[in-house]
Amino acid sequence: MSGNILATTPQAWYESDAEGAAQTESLPFRAGRASGMILDAELERAGVRVCSRCIYDERVSAISFDEEGVCNYCRQIDALKEQYGTGTEAGKRNFEAIVEDIARAGHGKRYDCVIGVSGGTDSSYMVYLAKEMGLRPLAVHYDNTWNTAISTQNIRKVLSALDVDLYTHVVDNKEADDIFRSFFYAGVAEIEASTDLALAETMYRAAAKYGIRYVLEGHSFVTEGITPVGRNYFDGRYISAIHSRFGRRPMRSYPLMTFERFLWWSCVARIRKIRPFWYLDYGKEEARAFLEREYGWEYYGGHHLENRMTAFFHGIYAPTKFGADFRNNTLAALARTGKLSRAEAWAQYNTEPAVEDELLAYFKKRLELSDAEYDRVMAQPPKCWRDYPTYKRRFERMRPLFALLARANLVPMSFYLKYCFPVSD
Repeated sequence: MSGNILATTPQAWYESDAEGAAQTESLPFRAGRASGMILDAELERAGVRVCSRCIYDERVSAISFDEEGVCNYCRQIDALKEQYGTGTEAGKRNFEAIVEDIARAGHGKRYDCVIGVSGGTDSSYMVYLAKEMGLRPLAVHYDNTWNTAISTQNIRKVLSALDVDLYTHVVDNKEADDIFRSFFYAGVAEIEASTDLALAETMYRAAAKYGIRYVLEGHSFVTEGITPVGRNYFDGRYISAIHSRFGRRPMRSYPLMTFERFLWWSCVARIRKIRPFWYLDYGKEEARAFLEREYGWEYYGGHHLENRMTAFFHGIYAPTKFGADFRNNTLAALARTGKLSRAEAWAQYNTEPAVEDELLAYFKKRLELSDAEYDRVMAQPPKCWRDYPTYKRRFERMRPLFALLARANLVPMSFYLKYCFPVSD
């Protein structure tokens, strides 16, 4: 998940479980000392305090700056890199030891790990990495029925080339649309949250079916960052409560993860979640080039644009209704790692997000919304996850347990950091 804000409008901080956003080749300003000076001047004239290392600014939820002008999120990344040995020989050795554990636990079984795939860069590369390390992964996909043809072909190309089996849960398309429509009418930011939670539940179910003890996830805090929940949040109770209030159809094929199921997977089934990129030196741009060269994998034009609902969220819904731009998480990471200057990242952040032609028309048609009804709902004041029932306080009360589970890789560390602490308004 990642949180971002538009640099030009007053807004709150939002989060999305995302891989990253805009890519460097579309930058409007490139080489040249003169253009660099212009961009630096624009950053100076931003009108808000901006981190001296990345491009997070003073409007980010719960942000603070130290005496060097570095934000607390950059310092958090530093601490995680030290903890996991990210990109170092120590980190590599730690991951290699985990690989040995995975192989040992999977001995005699058809598969030894599960990998969620979307057709995107990180998950596609994760499948290659697992095979390269000698593992026998089962690829798992949750199909919310909004995939693009490119994402479907990417999954096929990579899995076919690597001889990896695919386990897919396809939700009923009318049911999926009903859940999306419920969140749209609820007026909250997390219109795509049902997909993220369903993928996690589907991976657990696949692992349990085949006796697999490990799930590999393609998240990198170096390329994506880790941010607090702020005003963006989701869990099984939240999804169920909103759907119960605004939905028209029963949830039958949707794989809902309740609190009890989450504890079962973590404490009883003890399925471990590993994020290899937290240990290794990983670059999204290099991974994408490799996938294109080796497997004919195709880039889909931007972060999460491989799925039309997520593309609608990033390109239309979040900027229009919430004044939120989710690109700054990856742009900040690119500045943090030196792949972009802060000025270049800031300039890209202040360009309009790319939106597929006819995307809005497709959204309205799928959700059976007239132009007038769409405009009416979009014009209503935004609401927050706090306006609906959630498990949030339960997660906070059980923080000591989740701290232990996170250290044992039984829940993601990012879940513990973001969900188990009180959130400031």
